[in-house]
Amino acid sequence: MIHLHDIRKHFGTHEVLKSVSVTIPEGQVTALIGPSGSGKSTLLRCVNLLETPDSGELTIGAETLRFTPGRHPERHAVQRIRQQTGMVFQNFQLFPHLTAIQNVMEGLVTVKRWPRERARARARELLDKVGLRDKADAWPASLSGGQQQRVAIARALAPEPQVLLCDEPTSALDPGLAAEVVAVLSDLASEGMTMLMATHDLRLASQVARQTVFLEDGAIVEAGPSQALFTQPRDARTRRFVTTLTG
Repeated sequence: MIHLHDIRKHFGTHEVLKSVSVTIPEGQVTALIGPSGSGKSTLLRCVNLLETPDSGELTIGAETLRFTPGRHPERHAVQRIRQQTGMVFQNFQLFPHLTAIQNVMEGLVTVKRWPRERARARARELLDKVGLRDKADAWPASLSGGQQQRVAIARALAPEPQVLLCDEPTSALDPGLAAEVVAVLSDLASEGMTMLMATHDLRLASQVARQTVFLEDGAIVEAGPSQALFTQPRDARTRRFVTTLTG
């Protein structure tokens, strides 16, 4: 379970997150939706502390961090939080000088200190899981965008994180390639993977996420079961946003 309480974040004088509180249930997928600049990617990045909240409280599993203005959390506390999360970025961020299997292995070998053969076996298992067994020795430049993102998902899953964080996982892809990624994320959801994703893709949110959170101007406007939020939103701002994007 992830719980964020009264999370605030400024960039300069601009308040990006305004007292955000939300709970991400274990074994479910939660989508963060909202217009550009609403704070959804910043909120996601606060979960694994790529961005440090100015104030508030973050709990992942048994670990809780409290944030105070002007103070950074201790390094070992940050590492304990990060060890529980895997991150999938919008633009894949694969190492171009490593093959697909080497990309998946890299963190296991350099961070976890796994023997290379153990790491290779885990990487092959995950590439098979995302449908890329035959691309193990391919270079990133030779892969489609959808294939690169699936390698990135395999890499994020390699250390067996408790939570998978996805920052706009399909926005850099055309619809056909995005469908490949949606299928992989759907499979993970059906297996009970806890996921939190920031996305503009309402198809992804409605198909994969059990819970959806709508943010606007740094604050949560509405949150609830995805089916209800998309079909019967309570707030007029949510209704306008969903109607605009679904036509």
